[in-house]
Amino acid sequence: MPERIAEVTAFLAEVLAPRAPLTVIVDGGDHGAAAAFAARLAAAFPPSARAWSVDAVLGLTGPAGGSFDSALNVLEPAADQVIVYLRSGPRGRLGDGEGERRAQVVIDHHDPMWPVIRHVHPRLADPERWYLTESRAFFGARAAGWDAKFGDDLPAYGKAVEAAGLAPGDLALDVGCGTGRALPALSAAVGPGGRVIGIDITPDMLAQAHAAGRDGCADLVLGDARRLPIADATADVVFAAGLVQHLPDPGAGLAELARVTRPGGRLIIFHPSGRAALAARHGRTVRPDEPLNETNLRRSLAEAGWALFRYEDAADHFLAGATRTGAHA
Repeated sequence: MPERIAEVTAFLAEVLAPRAPLTVIVDGGDHGAAAAFAARLAAAFPPSARAWSVDAVLGLTGPAGGSFDSALNVLEPAADQVIVYLRSGPRGRLGDGEGERRAQVVIDHHDPMWPVIRHVHPRLADPERWYLTESRAFFGARAAGWDAKFGDDLPAYGKAVEAAGLAPGDLALDVGCGTGRALPALSAAVGPGGRVIGIDITPDMLAQAHAAGRDGCADLVLGDARRLPIADATADVVFAAGLVQHLPDPGAGLAELARVTRPGGRLIIFHPSGRAALAARHGRTVRPDEPLNETNLRRSLAEAGWALFRYEDAADHFLAGATRTGAHA
């Protein structure tokens, strides 16, 4: 799928070209990946950008040119450097995610033929320029096999819904519903007098929810969690599984979830594995600057109009519960 590679490198060249002269450092990836991606990125620059340097350094998962010491030396970039990190799996040499943390651009590179931009520093490009397209590219490519891969998580979703304390007749939103694994449990909790709305940014995910028959227990809506198509103060409960950490601005996302929730309503942030297990899956350890760190999350929730009442970060799940305080951010 060379078209996907061309889309990603063309976008990066467009974003970075006005900043020339600049050195772009491509790091991470499996053996040889950094060098290969660097070559593709260099070719995407216009002929006028001859002052540019696009280099591959020793990737954190294997040599791709340069030396390991030189890689460490450039991981704190100067003003005229940009680091592009290729995230490719749990085989990183450092194991702490430092290469990714210091990068201005992070690309999911598990499939080298289908790279997806997962982070761009706001000073390089506003999220409006990449977030929607790249999120759909990431999740759309995984939608068809999502339930088969993660079907064992369904009981955990049911327990998380119990923590929401839904009552018959409530309106529940599942924001970032994906294939709708939480929708049957949410529907059962609100009963025939209630309503459940599943909202997701990716059409392919909603198509899988339809195919699984989950449209029979909820309304499925294509929508962006950053701008929900829901009126102010209408939801009794917002369920958000695997959502917050994927948003380019988690604080703004929490404020939008607060906007649509009535005072006294509840928010459940959930993931069917704990933070440590999820980090290990990506070849790193948990970091204190992550949005789901308890201190950071408590502060972000308070600023957005929520009060944290429950926080669990176990080996087999993450769950945080918050109550809408009635004060907008």
